[in-house]
Amino acid sequence: MPVEIVVEDKRWTDVGLESLCTLAVEAVLNTLDLNPTSFTVEILACDDARIADLNRDFRGQTKPTNVLSWPSVERAAPKDGDTPIFPCLKRDAELGDIAISYDTCAREADQAGKPFADHLLHLIVHATLHLLGYDHQRDQDATLMERIEVMTLGKLGVDNPYWC
Repeated sequence: MPVEIVVEDKRWTDVGLESLCTLAVEAVLNTLDLNPTSFTVEILACDDARIADLNRDFRGQTKPTNVLSWPSVERAAPKDGDTPIFPCLKRDAELGDIAISYDTCAREADQAGKPFADHLLHLIVHATLHLLGYDHQRDQDATLMERIEVMTLGKLGVDNPYWC
């Protein structure tokens, strides 16, 4: 499963970004019984200024955020709490794009007292689930997405990020 990364902020080069992103994406796909070698994800490793521009352009919000995702195909389940429509290998091999901000990721990890790598894994797992059609706008969808996040992170040795 190739994870293709574009590094715009050089601080990302010292954190093992490629191996952590690959680990996170493969873990999500394995958790969902999807073959990791069949799909690709593109990741933009940037800073707060760049992600704020993307957040403004695509979400209308004028502030930086930790991670953004753009699925290649809309896969959301029509009914709250249902499993999204999984990608078809013949036409959906590219799952989509993720952008992640070093500044916000580092700040959130520090504020939560979590290892940077654990928070990065959580954000990439979360964004990959978005690429696969999972969301947290509706209550039952949020419960389903969170359950899969926690299960996937547990397999990676990362504590439940939603515990206080």
